Amino acid sequence: MPEGHSVHRIARQFDRNFIGKALSASSPQGRFAEGAELLDGREAISVQAVGKQMFLETEGDLWLRVHLGLYGAWDFAGEILLDPTIASANGRMGQTNQRGTDLDGDESIMDDDGENSLSSIGAPRRSRVHVRMSEDTRGLAEDDLEWPPPVVGQVRLRLMTDITAADLRGPTACVLQTPDEMLASVAKLGPDPLVGDPAENEERFVRAVRKRGTAIALLLMDQAVVSGIGNVYRAEMLFRARLNPHIKGKDIPEDIVRQLWVDWAYLLPIGVETGQMMTMDGLTGADYRAAMARRDDRHWVYHRAGLPCRLCGTEIVLEELGARKLYWCPRCQA
Repeated sequence: MPEGHSVHRIARQFDRNFIGKALSASSPQGRFAEGAELLDGREAISVQAVGKQMFLETEGDLWLRVHLGLYGAWDFAGEILLDPTIASANGRMGQTNQRGTDLDGDESIMDDDGENSLSSIGAPRRSRVHVRMSEDTRGLAEDDLEWPPPVVGQVRLRLMTDITAADLRGPTACVLQTPDEMLASVAKLGPDPLVGDPAENEERFVRAVRKRGTAIALLLMDQAVVSGIGNVYRAEMLFRARLNPHIKGKDIPEDIVRQLWVDWAYLLPIGVETGQMMTMDGLTGADYRAAMARRDDRHWVYHRAGLPCRLCGTEIVLEELGARKLYWCPRCQA
């Protein structure tokens, strides 16, 4: 399932390419035909990501709420506007990282699993459409770029401007809402480090965790407790805090709960900027490049079942908890 960093990146792309422009909306699949008809011709006013959900405001007080779920993704095609104000992972300016992480002037590092791909943001997958960057055509000639791009697969919703297209596939939710309905949806979500008041968000998280007799591994995946954390960030944050995943929220000291929140507030912006869930600190040179190219080289425990812990050498355990895979080190997190 796409985690919070991906949805914030999607919102950024909508902000660059769609906000302030009239939308052409259609539902090639047909399942959102009535909604697309209502959206068609309206101007996009604002966009906001909260956890794993995106809210797109259009004129006439009509909001589009999208939750990608396990299999959803947005594919972008056409003139993709880059944001020169976003620093890359190594601090350089003028390179968005939406199309790959650039290190020391070398060519972009594209993640093997497609996690870092601009053309398809959501469920990890490889690009299925040609993408023409506004500063970099990546070798494609004008004649090679069909416009509008052909519909590929089951597209629930296509949003277009005169130069950019965004295709939505496989979402858990794609609904239109009134302003009150949109606010009610947001109110059900836990705090997101990139939305709202930082101090208030931390207090909400601490209160929600410490009053519950539920395993912390389940609480971190509960979007009513905290927004945006999925299976990868859950496993990695618990390891970084050296927390047993089965300890109940109410039994965790307050300072450790606050440490969890601070860590989430630290990791999420890294994911947004690089497009990758980088959870290992201090990597440089070849190690950093390897980690950016392969997710197995940038995580402490996730997807490492049966392999030795990077710190103590104990075999990483894989178990099922809440119908999701949980990876952890039984020694470091004892």
